[in-house]
Amino acid sequence: MSSTAGQVIRCRAAVAWEAGKPLVVEEIEVAPPKAMEVRVKILYTSLCHTDVYFWEAKGQTPVFPRIFGHEAGGVVESVGEGVTGLAPGDHVLPIFTGECGECAHCKSQESNMCDLLRINTDRGVMIGDGQSRFSINGKPIYHFLGTSTFSEYTVIHVGCLAKINPSAPLDKVCVVSCGISTGYGATVNVARPPKGSTVAVFGLGAVGLAAAEGARASGASRIIGVDLNPSRFEGAKKFGVNEFVNPADHKKPVQEVLAEMTNGGVDRSIECTGNINAMISAFECVHDGWGVAVLVGVPHKDAVFKTHPVNFLNERTLKGTFFGNYKPRSDIPGVVEKYMNKELELEKFITHSVTFSEINKAFDYMLQVQPIKEEEKRIMNYTSL
Repeated sequence: MSSTAGQVIRCRAAVAWEAGKPLVVEEIEVAPPKAMEVRVKILYTSLCHTDVYFWEAKGQTPVFPRIFGHEAGGVVESVGEGVTGLAPGDHVLPIFTGECGECAHCKSQESNMCDLLRINTDRGVMIGDGQSRFSINGKPIYHFLGTSTFSEYTVIHVGCLAKINPSAPLDKVCVVSCGISTGYGATVNVARPPKGSTVAVFGLGAVGLAAAEGARASGASRIIGVDLNPSRFEGAKKFGVNEFVNPADHKKPVQEVLAEMTNGGVDRSIECTGNINAMISAFECVHDGWGVAVLVGVPHKDAVFKTHPVNFLNERTLKGTFFGNYKPRSDIPGVVEKYMNKELELEKFITHSVTFSEINKAFDYMLQVQPIKEEEKRIMNYTSL
């Protein structure tokens, strides 16, 4: 066990005191892990658009002060009572959703939506005792997504940690914790495009680019990127996108444009914007008889999906997916191995690196690249501790 096991650790964390205000790097206290919890030393963390979305607190229940962050790589410092399978020194990726291993979802071969550890954006405390493990001068600081990786040390439920190859560079594989796995898995695990097929990807943020990477890895012959921002088209070529459509360039619905381009529709589509109109277009652009559309983006809470029932009767399939249908503890180590075996490139997803003390620069970079829209959650820029 480490020399700090069982003790309170003082360390730095980037604390969000108010919605939309710059984070403040503070000295905080991190309590030891309790039953089924693990304390992790975070070495690298990524900035996900979901962090920024909840930091802005537009349309959600504000929970402050809070430590954001949920894409990261670190090393186990100590473990709480009942923890098996992890020990001090193990390299881990924190995951915003979990795998308890005991519920019906975890035992199912088809689902990754754990009953116990499913994502909860409003919860700011540990599920074991309803308390925070972070504090400043006795004042609690709330958690985010059960991970809170914008801290040099954090406490996480054991079911939300994927033990990975210690040889994997944490500054690269940390991006696997959320967006890359979500997009890549949506293609390879859910859409499953046959070799030589045509795939349309709606939204060319990092999740969409990961979906395109999955289509490339699956052997798709045509990968069509659909986005309203033409500046994304050139960069998307690195991820296998070989054709582009900007819906704003056409007077007819983009699903009709795609159907004309592909002799009746694409074989697979993956929607990665969260925009309800893009979701409908993604479904209606797939070919009748065998087309499959997969929805990845998170829509506005009041959005309504409308399409004619005949689109289903004509044997088009509509699917949704959560975290690319990956089980965090069982499957994510294998995604890391794909990177180690050079089957998956991660470096091209990383656009910026900044020091922990400059974490607000990462927020600035993201806001400059793509202003936040409430109906969109895209992952673009990354920061390292």
